[in-house]
Amino acid sequence: MKHRRVTAVASLVLFVAGVVVAVVEVVRDFPRGLVAIALLAAGAAAAWQAVRRRGRTRHVLLFTVLLLLVGAVVVVLTGERIGVGLVAVALLLVSVALARRVFGVRVELPAADPPKRPIVIWNPKSGGGKAVSNHLADEARKRGIEPIELKPGDDLEQLVRDAVTAGADGLAAAGGDGTQALVASIAAEHDLPFACIPAGTRNHFALDLGVDRDDVVGALDAFVNGGERRIDLAEVNGRVFVNNASLGLYAEAVQREGYRDAKLRTILDTAPDVLGSQPSGPTSTLGWRSEDGAAHESAAVILVSNNTYRLGRPVGSGSRPRIDGGELGVAVLNTADGAGGRWQQWSTPTFEVTSSQPIPLGVDGEALVMEPPLRFLSRPSALRVRLAPQHPGASPVAGLPNGVADLLKRLVAVAAGRD
Repeated sequence: MKHRRVTAVASLVLFVAGVVVAVVEVVRDFPRGLVAIALLAAGAAAAWQAVRRRGRTRHVLLFTVLLLLVGAVVVVLTGERIGVGLVAVALLLVSVALARRVFGVRVELPAADPPKRPIVIWNPKSGGGKAVSNHLADEARKRGIEPIELKPGDDLEQLVRDAVTAGADGLAAAGGDGTQALVASIAAEHDLPFACIPAGTRNHFALDLGVDRDDVVGALDAFVNGGERRIDLAEVNGRVFVNNASLGLYAEAVQREGYRDAKLRTILDTAPDVLGSQPSGPTSTLGWRSEDGAAHESAAVILVSNNTYRLGRPVGSGSRPRIDGGELGVAVLNTADGAGGRWQQWSTPTFEVTSSQPIPLGVDGEALVMEPPLRFLSRPSALRVRLAPQHPGASPVAGLPNGVADLLKRLVAVAAGRD
Protein backbone atom coordinates (compact mmCIF):
# COMPACT_ATOMS: atom_id res chain seq x y z
CA MET A 1 0.00 0.00 0.00
CA LYS A 2 2.84 2.39 0.86
CA HIS A 3 4.58 1.63 -2.43
CA ARG A 4 1.34 2.38 -4.31
CA ARG A 5 1.01 5.76 -2.57
CA VAL A 6 4.61 6.68 -3.37
CA THR A 7 4.06 5.76 -7.02
CA ALA A 8 0.89 7.88 -7.14
CA VAL A 9 2.71 10.86 -5.64
CA ALA A 10 5.54 10.49 -8.16
CA SER A 11 3.04 10.29 -11.05
CA LEU A 12 1.27 13.47 -9.89
CA VAL A 13 4.51 15.38 -9.41
CA LEU A 14 5.79 14.43 -12.87
CA PHE A 15 2.42 15.26 -14.47
CA VAL A 16 2.31 18.72 -12.92
CA ALA A 17 5.95 19.32 -13.83
CA GLY A 18 5.31 18.24 -17.44
CA VAL A 19 2.27 20.50 -17.80
CA VAL A 20 4.06 23.48 -16.25
CA VAL A 21 7.09 23.04 -18.52
CA ALA A 22 4.82 22.69 -21.58
CA VAL A 23 2.76 25.79 -20.74
CA VAL A 24 5.83 27.90 -20.03
CA GLU A 25 7.38 26.77 -23.30
CA VAL A 26 4.26 27.61 -25.32
CA VAL A 27 4.06 31.06 -23.74
CA ARG A 28 7.76 31.83 -24.22
CA ASP A 29 7.76 30.56 -27.81
CA PHE A 30 4.37 31.95 -28.86
CA PRO A 31 2.95 31.47 -31.47
CA ARG A 32 5.27 28.68 -32.66
CA GLY A 33 3.57 25.95 -30.58
CA LEU A 34 0.08 26.89 -31.75
CA VAL A 35 1.24 26.92 -35.38
CA ALA A 36 2.62 23.37 -35.04
CA ILE A 37 -0.65 22.17 -33.50
CA ALA A 38 -2.67 23.81 -36.29
CA LEU A 39 -0.50 22.15 -38.96
CA LEU A 40 -0.93 18.73 -37.34
CA ALA A 41 -4.71 19.19 -37.09
CA ALA A 42 -4.90 20.19 -40.76
CA GLY A 43 -2.78 17.16 -41.67
CA ALA A 44 -5.13 14.83 -39.79
CA ALA A 45 -8.16 16.32 -41.60
CA ALA A 46 -6.46 15.93 -44.99
CA ALA A 47 -5.49 12.33 -44.16
CA TRP A 48 -9.12 11.46 -43.37
CA GLN A 49 -10.25 12.87 -46.70
CA ALA A 50 -7.48 10.94 -48.48
CA VAL A 51 -8.76 7.67 -46.98
CA ARG A 52 -12.22 8.40 -48.37
CA ARG A 53 -11.08 9.06 -51.96
CA ARG A 54 -9.28 7.37 -54.84
CA GLY A 55 -6.96 8.13 -57.71
CA ARG A 56 -5.46 11.55 -58.35
CA THR A 57 -7.47 13.23 -55.60
CA ARG A 58 -6.05 10.83 -53.02
CA HIS A 59 -2.50 11.40 -54.25
CA VAL A 60 -2.91 15.19 -54.01
CA LEU A 61 -4.32 14.90 -50.48
CA LEU A 62 -1.55 12.57 -49.34
CA PHE A 63 1.04 14.98 -50.72
CA THR A 64 -0.70 17.76 -48.79
CA VAL A 65 -0.55 15.66 -45.62
CA LEU A 66 3.17 15.16 -46.11
CA LEU A 67 3.74 18.92 -46.57
CA LEU A 68 1.75 19.73 -43.44
CA LEU A 69 3.63 17.18 -41.34
CA VAL A 70 6.98 18.40 -42.62
CA GLY A 71 5.89 21.94 -41.84
CA ALA A 72 4.99 20.99 -38.27
CA VAL A 73 8.35 19.27 -37.79
CA VAL A 74 10.23 22.27 -39.20
CA VAL A 75 8.34 24.65 -36.89
CA VAL A 76 9.28 22.54 -33.89
CA LEU A 77 12.91 21.89 -34.86
CA THR A 78 13.66 25.53 -35.68
CA GLY A 79 12.64 26.60 -32.21
CA GLU A 80 15.40 27.65 -29.90
CA ARG A 81 14.12 25.57 -26.98
CA ILE A 82 13.29 22.18 -28.54
CA GLY A 83 15.06 20.38 -25.72
CA VAL A 84 12.63 21.87 -23.19
CA GLY A 85 9.69 20.56 -25.21
CA LEU A 86 11.17 17.08 -25.28
CA VAL A 87 11.63 17.23 -21.50
CA ALA A 88 7.92 18.08 -21.09
CA VAL A 89 6.90 15.12 -23.25
CA ALA A 90 9.20 12.78 -21.35
CA LEU A 91 7.80 13.91 -17.98
CA LEU A 92 4.23 13.29 -19.13
CA LEU A 93 5.05 9.84 -20.56
CA VAL A 94 6.74 8.71 -17.34
CA SER A 95 3.79 10.08 -15.36
CA VAL A 96 1.35 7.98 -17.42
CA ALA A 97 3.51 4.87 -17.03
CA LEU A 98 3.55 5.28 -13.25
CA ALA A 99 -0.21 5.87 -13.20
CA ARG A 100 -0.77 2.58 -15.02
CA ARG A 101 1.25 0.83 -12.31
CA VAL A 102 -0.87 2.47 -9.60
CA PHE A 103 -4.12 1.22 -11.09
CA GLY A 104 -2.92 -2.14 -12.39
CA VAL A 105 -5.15 -4.98 -11.19
CA ARG A 106 -3.97 -8.41 -10.14
CA VAL A 107 -6.60 -11.01 -9.29
CA GLU A 108 -6.13 -13.94 -6.93
CA LEU A 109 -8.47 -16.59 -8.32
CA PRO A 110 -9.95 -19.43 -6.26
CA ALA A 111 -7.89 -22.60 -6.60
CA ALA A 112 -9.39 -25.31 -8.79
CA ASP A 113 -8.72 -29.02 -9.06
CA PRO A 114 -6.58 -29.69 -12.14
CA PRO A 115 -8.23 -31.69 -14.94
CA LYS A 116 -7.14 -35.32 -15.15
CA ARG A 117 -6.98 -35.58 -18.95
CA PRO A 118 -6.40 -32.07 -20.35
CA ILE A 119 -5.43 -31.47 -23.98
CA VAL A 120 -4.00 -28.48 -25.83
CA ILE A 121 -4.70 -27.89 -29.52
CA TRP A 122 -1.69 -26.11 -31.00
CA ASN A 123 -1.07 -24.55 -34.39
CA PRO A 124 2.64 -24.64 -35.38
CA LYS A 125 2.21 -21.76 -37.86
CA SER A 126 0.28 -19.37 -35.62
CA GLY A 127 2.07 -16.26 -34.43
CA GLY A 128 5.06 -16.93 -36.67
CA GLY A 129 5.71 -20.28 -35.01
CA LYS A 130 5.52 -19.27 -31.32
CA ALA A 131 4.41 -22.72 -30.22
CA VAL A 132 7.34 -24.35 -32.01
CA SER A 133 9.98 -21.90 -30.77
CA ASN A 134 8.72 -22.30 -27.20
CA HIS A 135 8.71 -26.14 -27.46
CA LEU A 136 5.05 -26.10 -26.46
CA ALA A 137 4.37 -29.78 -27.15
CA ASP A 138 7.24 -30.94 -24.91
CA GLU A 139 6.34 -28.48 -22.16
CA ALA A 140 2.73 -29.63 -22.27
CA ARG A 141 3.71 -33.29 -21.86
CA LYS A 142 5.86 -32.38 -18.84
CA ARG A 143 2.69 -31.00 -17.23
CA GLY A 144 0.52 -33.98 -18.08
CA ILE A 145 -1.26 -32.18 -20.92
CA GLU A 146 -1.70 -34.02 -24.21
CA PRO A 147 -0.64 -31.84 -27.17
CA ILE A 148 -2.67 -32.23 -30.37
CA GLU A 149 -1.09 -30.57 -33.40
CA LEU A 150 -3.34 -28.85 -35.93
CA LYS A 151 -2.00 -29.88 -39.32
CA PRO A 152 -2.89 -28.55 -42.79
CA GLY A 153 -6.23 -29.98 -43.89
CA ASP A 154 -7.32 -30.93 -40.36
CA ASP A 155 -10.85 -30.07 -39.20
CA LEU A 156 -10.23 -28.15 -35.97
CA GLU A 157 -13.74 -28.63 -34.63
CA GLN A 158 -13.64 -32.37 -35.28
CA LEU A 159 -10.25 -32.68 -33.56
CA VAL A 160 -11.61 -31.05 -30.42
CA ARG A 161 -14.85 -33.01 -30.42
CA ASP A 162 -12.97 -36.28 -30.89
CA ALA A 163 -10.75 -35.39 -27.94
CA VAL A 164 -13.82 -34.72 -25.76
CA THR A 165 -15.38 -38.00 -26.84
CA ALA A 166 -12.13 -39.75 -25.89
CA GLY A 167 -12.35 -38.35 -22.36
CA ALA A 168 -10.61 -34.95 -22.39
CA ASP A 169 -11.80 -32.96 -19.37
CA GLY A 170 -9.90 -29.72 -20.00
CA LEU A 171 -9.41 -27.87 -23.31
CA ALA A 172 -6.63 -25.43 -24.12
CA ALA A 173 -5.97 -23.58 -27.38
CA ALA A 174 -2.59 -22.32 -28.59
CA GLY A 175 -3.32 -20.27 -31.68
CA GLY A 176 -5.04 -17.16 -32.97
CA ASP A 177 -8.28 -15.73 -31.60
CA GLY A 178 -10.35 -17.61 -34.19
CA THR A 179 -8.94 -20.88 -32.85
CA GLN A 180 -9.50 -19.70 -29.28
CA ALA A 181 -13.16 -18.96 -30.02
CA LEU A 182 -13.90 -22.35 -31.55
CA VAL A 183 -12.23 -24.36 -28.78
CA ALA A 184 -13.83 -22.13 -26.14
CA SER A 185 -17.29 -22.67 -27.65
CA ILE A 186 -16.90 -26.45 -27.34
CA ALA A 187 -15.57 -26.12 -23.79
CA ALA A 188 -18.64 -24.02 -22.89
CA GLU A 189 -20.95 -26.52 -24.59
CA HIS A 190 -19.62 -29.34 -22.37
CA ASP A 191 -18.98 -27.11 -19.30
CA LEU A 192 -15.26 -27.98 -19.37
CA PRO A 193 -12.45 -25.71 -18.13
CA PHE A 194 -10.65 -23.78 -20.87
CA ALA A 195 -7.14 -22.29 -20.98
CA CYS A 196 -5.92 -19.64 -23.40
CA ILE A 197 -2.31 -20.14 -24.52
CA PRO A 198 -0.99 -16.91 -26.15
CA ALA A 199 0.63 -18.40 -29.25
CA GLY A 200 -1.13 -16.16 -31.78
CA THR A 201 0.09 -12.97 -33.40
CA ARG A 202 -1.60 -10.30 -31.30
CA ASN A 203 -3.43 -12.34 -28.66
CA HIS A 204 -6.14 -9.74 -27.96
CA PHE A 205 -8.28 -12.27 -26.08
CA ALA A 206 -5.35 -13.28 -23.87
CA LEU A 207 -4.63 -9.62 -23.04
CA ASP A 208 -8.16 -8.82 -21.90
CA LEU A 209 -8.43 -12.14 -20.10
CA GLY A 210 -5.38 -11.37 -17.97
CA VAL A 211 -2.91 -13.83 -19.50
CA ASP A 212 0.72 -12.72 -19.76
CA ARG A 213 1.18 -12.64 -23.56
CA ASP A 214 4.95 -13.02 -23.22
CA ASP A 215 4.67 -16.24 -21.20
CA VAL A 216 3.51 -18.87 -23.69
CA VAL A 217 4.81 -21.86 -21.73
CA GLY A 218 3.77 -20.51 -18.34
CA ALA A 219 0.16 -20.26 -19.52
CA LEU A 220 0.06 -24.08 -19.50
CA ASP A 221 0.24 -23.94 -15.69
CA ALA A 222 -3.45 -23.01 -15.81
CA PHE A 223 -4.11 -26.78 -15.90
CA VAL A 224 -1.54 -27.53 -13.18
CA ASN A 225 -2.20 -25.18 -10.28
CA GLY A 226 -4.34 -22.46 -11.83
CA GLY A 227 -7.43 -20.69 -10.57
CA GLU A 228 -10.80 -20.50 -12.25
CA ARG A 229 -13.24 -17.74 -13.17
CA ARG A 230 -16.25 -17.50 -15.47
CA ILE A 231 -16.38 -15.11 -18.41
CA ASP A 232 -18.85 -14.26 -21.16
CA LEU A 233 -18.96 -15.39 -24.75
CA ALA A 234 -20.82 -13.67 -27.58
CA GLU A 235 -22.35 -15.01 -30.75
CA VAL A 236 -23.73 -13.91 -34.10
CA ASN A 237 -26.27 -16.21 -35.74
CA GLY A 238 -24.92 -19.07 -33.64
CA ARG A 239 -21.22 -18.38 -34.40
CA VAL A 240 -19.32 -17.83 -31.13
CA PHE A 241 -16.70 -15.10 -30.81
CA VAL A 242 -14.46 -14.07 -27.92
CA ASN A 243 -13.40 -10.61 -29.11
CA ASN A 244 -15.49 -8.89 -31.75
CA ALA A 245 -17.31 -9.00 -35.05
CA SER A 246 -16.77 -6.13 -37.49
CA LEU A 247 -18.91 -4.95 -40.38
CA GLY A 248 -18.07 -2.29 -42.93
CA LEU A 249 -14.55 -1.18 -43.86
CA TYR A 250 -12.49 -4.01 -42.37
CA ALA A 251 -15.07 -6.69 -43.14
CA GLU A 252 -15.32 -5.60 -46.79
CA ALA A 253 -11.52 -5.46 -47.11
CA VAL A 254 -10.79 -8.97 -45.82
CA GLN A 255 -13.15 -10.43 -48.41
CA ARG A 256 -11.14 -8.98 -51.32
CA GLU A 257 -8.54 -10.82 -53.29
CA GLY A 258 -5.02 -9.80 -52.33
CA TYR A 259 -5.86 -8.76 -48.74
CA ARG A 260 -3.40 -11.22 -47.16
CA ASP A 261 -0.55 -9.97 -49.35
CA ALA A 262 -1.28 -6.24 -49.14
CA LYS A 263 -3.52 -5.51 -46.15
CA LEU A 264 -3.05 -1.75 -45.90
CA ARG A 265 -3.46 -1.13 -49.63
CA THR A 266 -6.61 -3.29 -49.75
CA ILE A 267 -8.15 -1.45 -46.80
CA LEU A 268 -7.39 1.92 -48.41
CA ASP A 269 -8.92 0.76 -51.69
CA THR A 270 -12.03 -0.41 -49.84
CA ALA A 271 -12.47 2.73 -47.72
CA PRO A 272 -14.15 4.98 -50.36
CA ASP A 273 -16.83 2.34 -50.99
CA VAL A 274 -17.69 2.00 -47.31
CA LEU A 275 -17.22 5.59 -46.16
CA GLY A 276 -19.50 6.98 -48.82
CA SER A 277 -17.19 8.80 -51.23
CA GLN A 278 -16.62 7.73 -54.84
CA PRO A 279 -18.26 4.27 -54.63
CA SER A 280 -17.06 1.88 -57.31
CA GLY A 281 -19.33 -1.07 -56.72
CA PRO A 282 -22.16 -2.48 -54.60
CA THR A 283 -21.70 -2.36 -50.85
CA SER A 284 -23.92 -3.58 -48.05
CA THR A 285 -26.46 -1.09 -46.75
CA LEU A 286 -26.79 -1.89 -43.07
CA GLY A 287 -29.88 -1.39 -40.97
CA TRP A 288 -29.57 -1.07 -37.20
CA ARG A 289 -31.05 0.66 -34.15
CA SER A 290 -29.12 3.09 -31.96
CA GLU A 291 -29.18 3.13 -28.17
CA ASP A 292 -32.33 5.29 -28.14
CA GLY A 293 -34.18 2.80 -30.34
CA ALA A 294 -34.10 4.97 -33.46
CA ALA A 295 -33.85 3.04 -36.73
CA HIS A 296 -30.96 3.77 -39.12
CA GLU A 297 -30.23 2.51 -42.59
CA SER A 298 -26.89 3.58 -43.97
CA ALA A 299 -23.43 2.44 -44.94
CA ALA A 300 -21.57 2.24 -41.65
CA VAL A 301 -18.65 0.75 -39.83
CA ILE A 302 -19.99 -1.38 -36.99
CA LEU A 303 -18.03 -3.16 -34.26
CA VAL A 304 -19.90 -5.55 -31.97
CA SER A 305 -17.75 -6.85 -29.14
CA ASN A 306 -17.91 -9.37 -26.32
CA ASN A 307 -18.25 -6.66 -23.63
CA THR A 308 -17.30 -3.04 -24.20
CA TYR A 309 -13.97 -1.71 -25.45
CA ARG A 310 -12.39 1.48 -24.17
CA LEU A 311 -12.34 3.67 -27.27
CA GLY A 312 -10.96 7.17 -27.71
CA ARG A 313 -9.24 7.21 -24.31
CA PRO A 314 -5.72 8.63 -23.91
CA VAL A 315 -4.73 5.57 -21.87
CA GLY A 316 -5.78 1.97 -22.46
CA SER A 317 -7.81 2.54 -25.61
CA GLY A 318 -8.61 -0.60 -27.61
CA SER A 319 -8.89 -3.00 -24.67
CA ARG A 320 -11.81 -4.20 -22.54
CA PRO A 321 -11.78 -3.52 -18.79
CA ARG A 322 -13.81 -6.68 -18.22
CA ILE A 323 -15.22 -9.64 -20.13
CA ASP A 324 -17.72 -10.79 -17.53
CA GLY A 325 -20.23 -7.94 -17.63
CA GLY A 326 -22.92 -9.88 -19.50
CA GLU A 327 -23.20 -7.40 -22.36
CA LEU A 328 -22.24 -6.60 -25.90
CA GLY A 329 -20.33 -3.45 -26.77
CA VAL A 330 -21.57 -1.70 -29.93
CA ALA A 331 -19.58 1.00 -31.70
CA VAL A 332 -20.90 2.55 -34.93
CA LEU A 333 -19.36 5.02 -37.36
CA ASN A 334 -22.49 6.41 -39.03
CA THR A 335 -21.71 7.85 -42.45
CA ALA A 336 -25.27 8.82 -43.35
CA ASP A 337 -24.72 12.53 -42.73
CA GLY A 338 -22.04 12.71 -45.43
CA ALA A 339 -19.77 14.75 -43.17
CA GLY A 340 -17.24 12.04 -42.48
CA GLY A 341 -19.39 10.30 -39.90
CA ARG A 342 -19.48 10.27 -36.13
CA TRP A 343 -18.88 7.53 -33.59
CA GLN A 344 -21.58 6.23 -31.27
CA GLN A 345 -20.89 3.66 -28.56
CA TRP A 346 -23.18 1.85 -26.12
CA SER A 347 -23.75 -1.53 -24.45
CA THR A 348 -26.67 -3.92 -24.85
CA PRO A 349 -27.41 -7.63 -24.31
CA THR A 350 -28.57 -8.05 -27.93
CA PHE A 351 -28.12 -6.27 -31.27
CA GLU A 352 -29.45 -6.83 -34.78
CA VAL A 353 -28.24 -5.76 -38.21
CA THR A 354 -30.36 -6.06 -41.36
CA SER A 355 -29.51 -5.74 -45.03
CA SER A 356 -30.98 -6.41 -48.46
CA GLN A 357 -28.05 -8.68 -49.36
CA PRO A 358 -25.58 -11.07 -47.66
CA ILE A 359 -23.37 -9.26 -45.17
CA PRO A 360 -19.55 -9.59 -45.11
CA LEU A 361 -18.11 -9.53 -41.63
CA GLY A 362 -14.91 -10.31 -39.79
CA VAL A 363 -15.38 -12.50 -36.70
CA ASP A 364 -12.29 -12.61 -34.49
CA GLY A 365 -10.25 -11.88 -37.62
CA GLU A 366 -11.90 -14.57 -39.77
CA ALA A 367 -13.60 -13.43 -43.00
CA LEU A 368 -17.22 -14.60 -43.27
CA VAL A 369 -20.38 -13.79 -45.22
CA MET A 370 -23.72 -14.34 -43.46
CA GLU A 371 -27.34 -14.07 -44.53
CA PRO A 372 -29.24 -11.25 -42.80
CA PRO A 373 -30.47 -10.49 -40.31
CA LEU A 374 -27.41 -10.74 -38.09
CA ARG A 375 -28.53 -11.40 -34.54
CA PHE A 376 -25.88 -10.76 -31.90
CA LEU A 377 -26.27 -11.80 -28.28
CA SER A 378 -24.19 -12.06 -25.12
CA ARG A 379 -23.85 -15.38 -23.29
CA PRO A 380 -23.07 -14.34 -19.70
CA SER A 381 -20.76 -16.58 -17.63
CA ALA A 382 -20.77 -19.19 -20.38
CA LEU A 383 -17.10 -20.21 -20.14
CA ARG A 384 -15.03 -21.64 -17.28
CA VAL A 385 -11.53 -20.20 -17.71
CA ARG A 386 -8.38 -21.40 -15.97
CA LEU A 387 -5.47 -18.98 -15.51
CA ALA A 388 -1.92 -19.60 -14.37
CA PRO A 389 -1.31 -18.25 -10.83
CA GLN A 390 1.64 -16.09 -11.95
CA HIS A 391 -0.46 -14.23 -14.53
CA PRO A 392 -2.42 -11.02 -13.74
CA GLY A 393 -5.88 -12.56 -14.10
CA ALA A 394 -7.43 -9.29 -15.24
CA SER A 395 -7.26 -6.89 -18.17
CA PRO A 396 -4.47 -4.27 -17.97
CA VAL A 397 -7.16 -1.58 -18.21
CA ALA A 398 -9.46 -3.14 -15.58
CA GLY A 399 -8.61 -0.57 -12.94
CA LEU A 400 -7.86 2.44 -15.13
CA PRO A 401 -9.91 5.58 -14.54
CA ASN A 402 -12.16 7.07 -17.21
CA GLY A 403 -10.50 10.12 -18.71
CA VAL A 404 -7.78 12.50 -17.53
CA ALA A 405 -9.94 14.25 -14.90
CA ASP A 406 -10.90 10.96 -13.25
CA LEU A 407 -7.28 9.79 -13.46
CA LEU A 408 -6.00 12.84 -11.59
CA LYS A 409 -8.82 12.66 -9.03
CA ARG A 410 -8.05 9.05 -8.22
CA LEU A 411 -4.28 9.61 -8.16
CA VAL A 412 -4.82 12.32 -5.57
CA ALA A 413 -7.02 9.93 -3.55
CA VAL A 414 -4.38 7.19 -3.61
CA ALA A 415 -1.60 9.64 -2.72
CA ALA A 416 -3.67 10.83 0.24
CA GLY A 417 -4.41 7.24 1.36
CA ARG A 418 -8.15 7.51 0.68
CA ASP A 419 -8.43 4.99 -2.21
